[in-house]
Amino acid sequence: MRYLKYLVVLTIVFTSCKTKKYVIDSNLVAREMSAKKVVRKHLSATFDKETIDAKLKANFNDGKVNQSISVYLKIQKDEVIWLKGTKFINVFKAKITPEKVSFYSPLEKKYFEGDFSMLEKLLGTEINFQQLQNLFLGEAILDVKKEKQNIEIVNNSYILSPQVQANFFDVFFAVNPGHFKLDHQSIVNSMKGQRLDIKYPSYKLIEDVVYPQEINIKAKQGNKLTTIDFILKSVEFNTEINTSFKIPKGYKRIQI
Repeated sequence: MRYLKYLVVLTIVFTSCKTKKYVIDSNLVAREMSAKKVVRKHLSATFDKETIDAKLKANFNDGKVNQSISVYLKIQKDEVIWLKGTKFINVFKAKITPEKVSFYSPLEKKYFEGDFSMLEKLLGTEINFQQLQNLFLGEAILDVKKEKQNIEIVNNSYILSPQVQANFFDVFFAVNPGHFKLDHQSIVNSMKGQRLDIKYPSYKLIEDVVYPQEINIKAKQGNKLTTIDFILKSVEFNTEINTSFKIPKGYKRIQI
């Protein structure tokens, strides 16, 4: 009987700890916490599966083109991000690795293959593979443990910002007090008139993974504003995924 009592206590403690890590509760109130602890909790919430196979609804608007499409997203963690956009027919395909970006459009019969300049032009800020992957996962696109962080509570989020901001840059990360993924993140380059805002209005708990259900991206460069909104339709983790990619012959290369 005594051993049974200990077993019950251990089970309750273990379950409580596990539940605390994955709380999705809009009524949870942010309590005072050190920047170091918030950073540690955010990093402990890092996505830990090997693959992602997701279907998203996406809306793209750059002032000239306003289009809604279905997007298939496949990620082999730290290796490949594969995307396919469809609207009755294939609109685009892309394959991104840490080394290069490959993209083609069957509609325009054009392709791009090269560095990350194409994505940088779209988002208005320098970006690499790891940062793009983090963007899709609700995680900070810059290393929050590299610099000492200031912290304050605003609108029930922990706002982290480097104590020493880089020249002409302002960076902010809003960490959710429940699951410690991001509510939003912003990178502002006042010198170049560039601003990137990424919001995560909602998350979903899937197989013990806190995963973004919505992602809203706003990229501003001068007077030009591009918005990209994603809504999650379905997702599976740790399944076999096919990320094969081949640019069709006869397509014209896009020069950035």
